[in-house]
Amino acid sequence: MTLGSIFKGLCYIHVVKTYLINPLATFGPSMVPTIDSTPSVFLSEKISTRFGKVDRGDIVVLCDPQKPAHFLTKRVIGLEGDRITYSTNPETKDLVDDNFTHISYPENNDMPKTVVVPKGSVWVEGDNKYDSRDSRKFGPIPYGLIYGKIFWRIYPFQYFGPFWNK
Repeated sequence: MTLGSIFKGLCYIHVVKTYLINPLATFGPSMVPTIDSTPSVFLSEKISTRFGKVDRGDIVVLCDPQKPAHFLTKRVIGLEGDRITYSTNPETKDLVDDNFTHISYPENNDMPKTVVVPKGSVWVEGDNKYDSRDSRKFGPIPYGLIYGKIFWRIYPFQYFGPFWNK
């Protein structure tokens, strides 16, 4: 093996990891029951997110806007121009239609809030509304903070395979 072939191999790995596909580990309770709270490993693709091609229901990995050195895994709930009504207290939530929007009850002193997702942004939430730090806390996320879209589960091995939105 020559130094040139080693260099080419490292360049290839860099390009694939930076621009195409990247493995990532997730853990924590914010996406339960879709992703359990034990450590899991997924593949995320970066092509569609580079061109702003995310849709409602996609599970994305994003740079935490409050802690830039950390990454979060969340579900896209709203796209630019969508009107999102949500409650900051998920214990008083009700689903409205099938668009993951939540409302609360005035008698619980938790008035619903409504925002319009600005151009170039998305609204993300964890599936576990009781234990998730998401757009309800930090607002809409610019497309530029989206790191990739999860598409394949690697570990745990009993779930190995395509990871379609649930």
